[in-house]
Amino acid sequence: MFLGLFVQAQSNQVLFEQANQLYKNADYKNAIVNYQKIENSGMHSDALYFNMANCYYKLNEAAPAIYYYEKTLKLNPLHDDAKYNLILANRMTIDVIDEMPKTLIQKIETNFLHKISVETWAMIAIVFSILTALLFLIYYFSYSSILKRVFFSISITTFGLMIIMILIALEGVNYEKNHQPAIIFSEKAVIKNAPTFNSEDVFVLHEGTKVDVIDTVDDWHKIKLADGKIGWVKNSILRII
Repeated sequence: MFLGLFVQAQSNQVLFEQANQLYKNADYKNAIVNYQKIENSGMHSDALYFNMANCYYKLNEAAPAIYYYEKTLKLNPLHDDAKYNLILANRMTIDVIDEMPKTLIQKIETNFLHKISVETWAMIAIVFSILTALLFLIYYFSYSSILKRVFFSISITTFGLMIIMILIALEGVNYEKNHQPAIIFSEKAVIKNAPTFNSEDVFVLHEGTKVDVIDTVDDWHKIKLADGKIGWVKNSILRII
């Protein structure tokens, strides 16, 4: 098994280097072919998605460029180049959607809490749990009353921080479950007011627009825009990030 994984990793590395060389030679379509082979093998990395996004951007394909820049930032929220390039890619889209005003708590959630992955918050909680256990052991075996008070106070603090990290992680899990960002891939997508073809048209979206999937019924997704508009669209019209 390990030999197979090693061979696959070596193969992906060769493909990645070949794709990078094709990109340098401005052969973006063939570079994408190689990058997609790596992606299809099950490998996921911010470097891979960032390079794919750059290729699509060079080909003026807004939807896949935005999609892969968003996937880059999902894996690495601190990727500054992806943030900047995403701004440029969004200028290629047609739809202009104004965001609804956010409360202070919503701004904190959007700009800080949800920028860090659930896995990271969970790892921080684990670190605080280990610190709490170690500090409590030091408190328990200390002979000095002063040291006991100090280590007990610190262990209570780290325990409280652990609880906060767990709550943030749980909130993040709930948020990801109920809010799935997606990109419209159709040149023109007619959004319905119900998950049926004969329902009323409510608005139209275009390629590259980012939406939030909040529900799914059969092969229909219920989407919400940043300005609060809600509607239904076929699954094939968009790709969840």
